[in-house]
Amino acid sequence: MEAEVGGVAVHYAEHGSGLPVVAVHGAGVDHREMAGALEPVFRDRPGYRRVYPDLPGMGRTPVPDWLRGSDDVLDLLLGLVDAVVGDEEFAIAGHSFGGYLAAAVADRRPSQVAGLALICPLGEEARDVPAHAVLHASADVADALDPAEQGQFLDYFVVQTPATVERFREYVAPALPLVDRDGLGRMLDRWRLSGVPGGAAPYTGPTLILAGRQDSTVGYAGPWELVERYPRATYAVLDRAGHALPHEQPALFTALVTEWLDRVDERGHGGQLKD
Repeated sequence: MEAEVGGVAVHYAEHGSGLPVVAVHGAGVDHREMAGALEPVFRDRPGYRRVYPDLPGMGRTPVPDWLRGSDDVLDLLLGLVDAVVGDEEFAIAGHSFGGYLAAAVADRRPSQVAGLALICPLGEEARDVPAHAVLHASADVADALDPAEQGQFLDYFVVQTPATVERFREYVAPALPLVDRDGLGRMLDRWRLSGVPGGAAPYTGPTLILAGRQDSTVGYAGPWELVERYPRATYAVLDRAGHALPHEQPALFTALVTEWLDRVDERGHGGQLKD
């Protein structure tokens, strides 16, 4: 599906009906990674309209000539929300760079955002980021991948098994050749959003923050510092998980996202809890 936002044809996938849940992927992939992580959560849980956009320069959404950084990407994402969700309440989830954008959406639309989930979120400053270390690997597991894909898999996953290879092949690898490297590079040159970080009032809706103990991209210390901004946040750091946490710990991921949705469902219109 497509929605025109500021003259850009923004591609997105949509499943189900009910409370909208906008799920934003990270850099260098497309909507399929978030769909692969979240759709199992909704398999036996009706009542949600899942919206999975492709960010500019990834998947099937082009990078417009005027896009110069994250401020423009955020404007495009907010425009997509206006076009697809309208003025309804919605929940939003994001992984990595998508988490950085999702948090900004909640800052700008706190009364409309019914819940916020941040998965290995990128922050303003990364600190105490561990070196990449493989915790568990099956012998020669990457041999099942094309040579061009092997390096991506080996650098991304800390759990390297036939199961994680299959998830990589289904949800990550198809997006790699679709990335507009020049456009993505232009966007990431100005990846920090303008304004004072944390300048908005704390978001008070149900929040989930997940971090991988072995995440060599953003670490887990930075995500922990977000807790003070979210008075209704659950924070969990998972062992045996790096930046590919949803693929490496799918059972725990599903359980924690399910509990977050339980808390979102308790909310009434306008952010008030139901009796």
